[in-house]
Parts: sequence; structure tokens; C-alpha cells
Amino acid sequence: MDKTKDGIEGEGSYTATADYNKRTAEFLKQGKVDGAARDAARALDSDEGPTLKAAEAKGKAGDPKGQAAAKSR
Repeated sequence: MDKTKDGIEGEGSYTATADYNKRTAEFLKQGKVDGAARDAARALDSDEGPTLKAAEAKGKAGDPKGQAAAKSR
């Protein structure tokens, strides 16, 4: 996909994908995955757990911003 003169790439930004892939590879290379997984497990078991689980459910439903409820009103 060609960039337009104003820098807009359209749907499916190659620049954002390249940045995400680079940062993910760096994170993996630093060996921080196990620690992050432990931190996430602790967070799920904490007072914050219900909020995190609700956010996960919204994301899995394809409505991370909760806009479906607003549209049905």
C-alpha cells in the first residue's frame, strides 16, 4: 500500500505493524515474558481482577470501547 502525500497509510498501517513487531521482538529478547505473565496473574487475583476480566470480555466481543451498549439506547 502506498502512502499518500499527507502520510496517511489507510487501514492496516505498515508503519505501526513494523513498530509493533520490533518492540515485541525486543521484549522477547530481553526475557521479560515470564515476569510479565506472573504480574498479570497476580493482577487477575487482586481487587483489580474483575475490571480486567470485564475489559477482556469486551475486547473478545469485538467492542473494546463499549459502544454497542450506547448504540442500543
